[in-house]
Amino acid sequence: MLIIALILFGIVAGGVAQMILGASMKDVDWTTALVTGLIGSFVGGLVLSLATGNGLDLHATGLLGSIGGALLVTWGWGLFQRSRAA
Repeated sequence: MLIIALILFGIVAGGVAQMILGASMKDVDWTTALVTGLIGSFVGGLVLSLATGNGLDLHATGLLGSIGGALLVTWGWGLFQRSRAA
């Protein structure tokens, strides 16, 4: 059950990151949202939770870090794709 919850949260974090960066709901690439959301959630959520002293417990700082991490990974992926297309 935990795995399903992590996957769903990764998709949501990646989708939110794409929408913050300017995609509309119908333009969100859900495959990219899943990958960038999982990577960003792992890195951002873990780093912010450990930096604030919350450890591996579920807190708001970890959730905010997850969305921030997904935002950074999505932004970096967009830069990578634009540089390959040019």
